[in-house]
Amino acid sequence: FRRRFFSLCERAYEAGVKVMVDAEKFAAQSLVDAMTVEAMQRFNKERAVIFITLQMYRRDRLDYLKFLHKDAIARGYILGVKFVRGAYMEEERARAFELGYPDPILPEKAATDKSFNDGLAYAVENIDNFEIFCGTHNYESTNLLADLMDKKELRRGDKRIYFAQLYGMSDNITYTLANEGYNVCKYIPYAPVRKVLPYLFRRIEENRSVAGQTGRELELIKREMERRRISK
Repeated sequence: FRRRFFSLCERAYEAGVKVMVDAEKFAAQSLVDAMTVEAMQRFNKERAVIFITLQMYRRDRLDYLKFLHKDAIARGYILGVKFVRGAYMEEERARAFELGYPDPILPEKAATDKSFNDGLAYAVENIDNFEIFCGTHNYESTNLLADLMDKKELRRGDKRIYFAQLYGMSDNITYTLANEGYNVCKYIPYAPVRKVLPYLFRRIEENRSVAGQTGRELELIKREMERRRISK
């Protein structure tokens, strides 16, 4: 696995494309982090090719972000970070209880939101050492990142900062950002249906705020349908 992983990273470096290393459950994350950091140290010298994913619902991720920043400065590489909230909350809590170790997850959604937003703020403040992918369907976090860029006097099209949403979710956020000149992309899950559905269910759990936005999105769709009907 290690050989295949670093071979993929090398090919990405040669092709000028980026690799987002996804986050895993708590038990496996340390190994994933170690390999990803090693890859960043090797391939992110001129630009961010390899991106580590930080699940900001974990209690330790903000401190880990700051540790990685210091490591990037010391070793001379660009820190590529994809920020997400987190996908395995119930499983992680149940496993921690079963095995008797401290719950690694923040106690409530408000704390997770703060951790996520604080991570964005820290990265933008130190943008000379970072490249960022902000993976969220949350309006507040999206607006916050846009405001942080304005305060830092960064161009909307700054290639070091990308917004990202899942294909088929929060299109109103995606299209608005694109129309305003921000870098934005859509994640497209690609796998057999039986493997994709659990992934999508985890994304919904990860972005609980989406549930509150569904009505708003449906209303926007209705308005657009009515606009097209009238314009015919």
